[in-house]
Amino acid sequence: MAEVSPAQTPEPGALRFHQAVSFLPTRQAVPLAKACNELGYAGMYVSDHLFNPKELASRYTYSDRPDGHPGWEADTPWPDPMTLIAGMATAAENLLFTTGVYIAPARDLITVAKSVATAAVVSDDRVRLGVGVGWCKEEFDQTGQDFTTRGKRLDEMIVALRALWREGWVEHHGEYYDVPLCQMLPAPSQPIPIIGGGHSPVALRRAATLCDGWVAAGAYGEDEAWLHLGNLKDALKKAGREDEKGFVIYLSVAERPSVELYRRFAGAGVTDIVCAPWMFVDVAPGTPDKEALSARLGATRWFADEIIAKV
Repeated sequence: MAEVSPAQTPEPGALRFHQAVSFLPTRQAVPLAKACNELGYAGMYVSDHLFNPKELASRYTYSDRPDGHPGWEADTPWPDPMTLIAGMATAAENLLFTTGVYIAPARDLITVAKSVATAAVVSDDRVRLGVGVGWCKEEFDQTGQDFTTRGKRLDEMIVALRALWREGWVEHHGEYYDVPLCQMLPAPSQPIPIIGGGHSPVALRRAATLCDGWVAAGAYGEDEAWLHLGNLKDALKKAGREDEKGFVIYLSVAERPSVELYRRFAGAGVTDIVCAPWMFVDVAPGTPDKEALSARLGATRWFADEIIAKV
């Protein structure tokens, strides 16, 4: 079995809630993290894209539109995940920071190793790296990375990252990456958990054999969530890891929030819930930033009081 690192895991029966900041105005991420730090949230959840192509030929994996385009607007901001994590970490000293998901194979190995390790160090080892293969070929073209081999390269990159994040002289020699002896400092003082994203058979195999956990591909209705969780359990059993302690499972559920809903999933082994209560607020275009933030913080407090504290 491939080497995996000991991911932080909730106590038995506990469930962590992570506030997603996708589509949130970038300047509001730090004040939202400050609030979550005081309200009982476990962490912040950061998505990743490099840019929005004006001419988009790639089909979004989960699109339900005839043109295959994603549902977000072309002017949606996608801040750099590691920069955003570093900023939030200075303001929220108790939170974990998870990427969902970081398109690692759209970057070169050394850039990923350096930026993620630095974010882990400045956050006192509070980074969890959720990874996926991506879908937007235009991003790969601009970074000079081969789109067609992205899955195989990600598999090898997971192994290589663990080697390069160690103290002292490190190296990796594989099919796609060849790194001679070097020192990559600063190095994290603890292994960075790597969490595999996606629910395709290949993605579930990657999570079960190479990763410290699994993260859902978007928000599911409850029936679909149970389907993917069952497939994940099958993949873990095939990998001989069905009873392994420390394997984390991130889930986002597109249902009305309730204590009973989340308790059902916790009882099935889900360790982490991705939520975005700030999205409950319908902020009209042109609303002053301060007012919009205040309304979003109010929804964040409500969720903490009515859901997190009771789960």
